[in-house]
Order: sequence, then structure tokens, then C-alpha cells
Amino acid sequence: MWKISYRMFRAVTAASYWLNRHLTPAGMLVVAGTILTGALGVDTTLSVAYQAFGFLAALVAVAAIALPVLRTRVTVERELPHAVTAGEPFTYRARVSNRGTSPVDGLSLIEDLPDPRPSLERFRAAAAFPTYRAWQRLVNASRMAQVAEQPLPALMPGASAEVEMRAQALKRGIVHSPGLVVARADPIGLLKSLWPVRRQANLVVLPRRYPLPPLALPGLRRYQQGGVALATSVGDSEEFLSLRDYRPGDPLQRIHWKSFARACRPVVREYQDEYFERYALVLDTFAERGAERRFEEAVAVAASFACTIETRECLLDLMFIGADAYCYTTGRGQFSAGSLLELLAGVRPCRDRPFSALHAAVLARRQALSGCICVLLAWDEPRQEFARALRALGIAVRVIVVSEAPVADAPAWLAVVEPGRIEQGLAMRQTWA
Repeated sequence: MWKISYRMFRAVTAASYWLNRHLTPAGMLVVAGTILTGALGVDTTLSVAYQAFGFLAALVAVAAIALPVLRTRVTVERELPHAVTAGEPFTYRARVSNRGTSPVDGLSLIEDLPDPRPSLERFRAAAAFPTYRAWQRLVNASRMAQVAEQPLPALMPGASAEVEMRAQALKRGIVHSPGLVVARADPIGLLKSLWPVRRQANLVVLPRRYPLPPLALPGLRRYQQGGVALATSVGDSEEFLSLRDYRPGDPLQRIHWKSFARACRPVVREYQDEYFERYALVLDTFAERGAERRFEEAVAVAASFACTIETRECLLDLMFIGADAYCYTTGRGQFSAGSLLELLAGVRPCRDRPFSALHAAVLARRQALSGCICVLLAWDEPRQEFARALRALGIAVRVIVVSEAPVADAPAWLAVVEPGRIEQGLAMRQTWA
């Protein structure tokens, strides 16, 4: 039953997509009228319906005959923005040039977006029963952006026109667009002839962000083993201080050979240990099936902290669990806040590992952490134990739980935010534990 329903729903969606692409609004009306009058015209005694069917069918036939001669030579150039924000509209410009020898009109541009239809495995995992409503909900949830069809002005031979494409970012992720489609309506204005134009481009849809109240980051400066290495460095390094003469016991790896050759005596590099504040932004990715909305809101909360915390004088580690335990650092020459947002755009739920994997990954860095901001999806025993372990180590903790249900006996330092009211929940004053 699942396979039959899947194939049927997939075919219905494909037919709807084909009709929207190949028919104009007037064509939709004429084709619908043709089907209706054709059903009524089976009874030849209803002469009006029979005549209407013949007239409408003739219009569709004439429009279809004209399609093969509508092809024209046009080139299209467009550049998608590198990144946009989920839930916000955006625009970009496209330039169309007529390379043919005759004028063309009735053109329009359509952005070719990825197929939003889910796989059979995802359909079975997300739906309790194979209904078309569940299928349509999954199709809509898979769409990350939508771009309106943009009409083009008439183009003379060799002429070009620049138009503004209007679009809406729906959800975070990476949109892989293979190119555009140039459509041209027939002289009657019922059907459209389509030509794909291959212009591959990627669009990063960043997570939604919420405004946060001023953040006062607590915690003491901690010793950072190896200092802050540049992004291209490998292994430990310390902060360079100066050059000095060699002393017995200095490692040979620290000899500065250029100064040794110039001074004709051993000269070594001297380093100093670094102490500064370092905070962890911990994202709970252990979302159960059916908790996709809470997970998306948790990612948005983490993105809000990532772009709000000032990292000129401190470090911020974004930590989460995916196929592995990931930690990305921003501040003091490391990743930028924009890079963290792009990483969060691709975060997916983790369902094959326990929460203890995140617990262990964070505690492994406990000696370097001054504070920890935890964005959690529940307040069960494993997550409570995680917060207790951080507090027992003297690490300042701020916990935000994304949950539809209230948390019983919540401590004062725990903030519970409800999906749909995230901004109001984050605006409330919260203390650090």
C-alpha cells in the first residue's frame, strides 16, 4: 500500500508541476473548460456544451501547433546572492539577451529549483498512514525557497533586458539550482514553450535569527593550551613573544635559524602562555521524529547567539553532534560569525547516537571553557545531568530549552522558550548558573 500510494502521490505532484509550468493562467481556464464541456458534451443533445467543447479544444490545438515555431536564441546571465535568511524575501537580477534575428515577446523567466518530492523511506518515516495531506506537508517542508515567474519585455534583435527576480527564502539549508528556464507563450496566450538554460549556482539559506537582550558574559580567563593557532595551522602553538639568546635546555625546534646565521650565535623564539575567555555554544541535535519544528527553532536560537556574542576579545566554540562530534571556533582570527551561520544552515538532526556523546565532547574541553550556553530540546535526566556536571566544574552555564510544554520545577537559571514565541522568551531576563 505504501509503494502504490507513494507512486500515485508522486505522479499527481509531477502532473501539477507540469501543468503549472506549461500552461498560462488563461490556459488553465481554457483546459479546465475543455475538460468540463467534454464531459458534458458526451450527450450530443446538449448542443451548447458540445459546441463549447469544440471551440475550446480547437483553441488548445492551435496553441499546441504553434509551440514548435516559438523557439528563439536568447542567453541568460544571473548571479544568486551568496546567502539569504530563512523567512525573509530577497531579490536578485537577471539579464536576458536576444541573439536571434527577429524580435521576441511573451518571454518569462523561471528559476529551476530542486525537486521537493521526498523519497519513499522518508515518506514512510514521517507519516503514520499514507495520506495525500501527509505527502503534501512533506513536499512543502522540503521547499527551501520559491521564486516567482518574472515576465520579460519584448526584445529586439541584439537587445538585452535586465529584470529583478523576486523570491522568498522558506527554510534554512543549501539550494542547488541547476539553472533557469526561459518560457515563451504562444500567440493566443494559453501554452508555453520552455527552454532550460544551464547556469548552476548554490544559495545558502541561513537560519532565522532573533534579537537578544544585551549579553553580559561571566566567567574567568582560562589557560588555552597551544594558544590561538591560525586557521591554517596544524598542532599546538603558543603566542610569540620575542627572540632571545639560547639557554641550555631550550628545545632545538625553537631555534630561529635566520637570526642564528646573522648573529653567529644560537637564537631561539620565546613564547608566552595565553589566558583569555572561551565560551561554548552547545546545540542539542538529538531531535526525535516529529520534533522537526522544535529543532529548527533551536537552530535559530543558536544562530542568534552566534551572531550576537562579541568575539574580538574571546573565543566562541560552536559544538554539536552529527556524523561526528564537531567543534568550530570563532573569534581572534578563527572563523567569522557568518561562517558559523553557514555551518548552522546545514545542521541535521542526529538520531543514531545518544545524548551522552555531546556530554562527553563538551566535558573534554572543560579546562579551557569560561562559560557554556546550551540550547536543548528537552529537560530530561541526561540533559539535567549534563548541566549539573558543568556547574560542578565551576563553568558558568546558561540553558535555553525549546519546548511546547512547561518544565516542572525549573531552576531560575533555566529558560524555557516555546516555538512560535521564541522572541518573547529570549527577551526575558535570565541569570547564569
